[in-house]
Amino acid sequence: LIHFYKRKMRWLAVLSLVLLLSYSSAHQSNEYAEIEENEFAEFDFDDEGDEFSQAKEEEEEFVDTVDEDDTEEAMVEDDTGNDFSHLTDTDEFINYPEKSEDSEEFTNEKKPSGKGSKGSGGGAGVPTLQYANIPLHLRSNWGNYYLEILMIIGIVVYFLNFFTGKSRNQKIANQWFSAHFGLLESQFALVGDDGSQNIEEIQEPINKESENIFTFWCSGRICCEGMLVELKLLKRQDLVGVIANTIKPAYDQLHIRVDMSAEDMDNFIFAIASKKSSLKLSKEMYDINTYCPERRAADKYGVQGPYFVMSEVAEVASAMIDSKLVSMFKKYPNVIDTIHFSDQFSGPKPTEDQQPMELPQGKKVLIFVFNLVDITPTGLEETAPLLQLVFYCIDKIKKYKLSRDAKAKSDKNRSKVSENHWRSIHTAKAEKAAEERERKRRERKERIKEIEDPEKQRKMEERENRKEKKKNAPKMKQLKVKAM
Repeated sequence: LIHFYKRKMRWLAVLSLVLLLSYSSAHQSNEYAEIEENEFAEFDFDDEGDEFSQAKEEEEEFVDTVDEDDTEEAMVEDDTGNDFSHLTDTDEFINYPEKSEDSEEFTNEKKPSGKGSKGSGGGAGVPTLQYANIPLHLRSNWGNYYLEILMIIGIVVYFLNFFTGKSRNQKIANQWFSAHFGLLESQFALVGDDGSQNIEEIQEPINKESENIFTFWCSGRICCEGMLVELKLLKRQDLVGVIANTIKPAYDQLHIRVDMSAEDMDNFIFAIASKKSSLKLSKEMYDINTYCPERRAADKYGVQGPYFVMSEVAEVASAMIDSKLVSMFKKYPNVIDTIHFSDQFSGPKPTEDQQPMELPQGKKVLIFVFNLVDITPTGLEETAPLLQLVFYCIDKIKKYKLSRDAKAKSDKNRSKVSENHWRSIHTAKAEKAAEERERKRRERKERIKEIEDPEKQRKMEERENRKEKKKNAPKMKQLKVKAM
């Protein structure tokens, strides 16, 4: 009986469990059915409003039941029983590094407040907040602008040097002109006439071509058409030029060019110059390079120092370098740079691609180049004998006449140069014509290749070949002989 009773209770328990599971599954299926039937349930705001109002009522009831204390700080305990702090909450610092990479660039870091640290209990895992700071004021960071400072200093120094160098060059030119104005006025009728203005309108006799070049023109003297005086001073207004002159010293120079009359000078070319200037003349000047490129040492003529003579005719060098000129070389060493006499002066030698079609017409000129070693007022006044040397050479050139052999040699050289020039011009024209014919021949061949008809193309090629053979064939003349 007891065994039967136990069996019965076991079946009742299994049955009750089956009923309970069936009831729960039926209830869940009813809920899913209600959700599926109501497709606009997600847009129904009535329930949400009710839930919000209900939550608000519960919050008001909670506020009413809590006693507020203004003096006591609100603390929240976490699951472990420790006080909760926002500084210890890792969710507040998502993707925030423990230490900023640029933290070393800022000096005024702000520490967390004492209350926050007290609330966190001084835990080791608390990240330190980094506050981005405004850079310190410019006055305390001059080192960060050293490039700008250097540029400003360089610009200021450049402009200061420009104005001081400009004024100094102007002062040197005025002092030289004032020291020699009396001598120039005694030799020429007009001093300061540049030919572009009326004499009455000339206010400043000396013209300023640039910040370091000053010129003036003198005219009204026998044996010459005029004299151009040019002061080529150092570029003191240019800071780069000043540095270059410090590294490689140079001198201020006085250039004098005298244009001789055609009947007052024979046909010859002569030059005496320092080693550097003579090399430059023989390479760059057309008349020296064409007629007398060979350089000879000046020791043979009694001139001491590194000077070289270039002369078209040997007797001209002996006649020009007399005792007066030798004494000037001895009295003013390193002052006389170049003395150049030429009846074929046409300037620098043209380049190969700029060959003139006509023979350059030379001018009869005397060129003097002097170094201004001493630019003090006293030193500038002591250069007066150099101007007197110029006037002495003008008068000597007028009186000097070539011998018969020297004159014949001079004329022969000029005829030879003229013949070579015209031969080179003819060769250049022939080469240009040949290039033009070759270009036209290539164009004709290109046009023949563009013809699409093979038969027509073949005929054109044959015709072109016949023309070329006819041109290349030797020309023969037919002579008619009359019967006796």
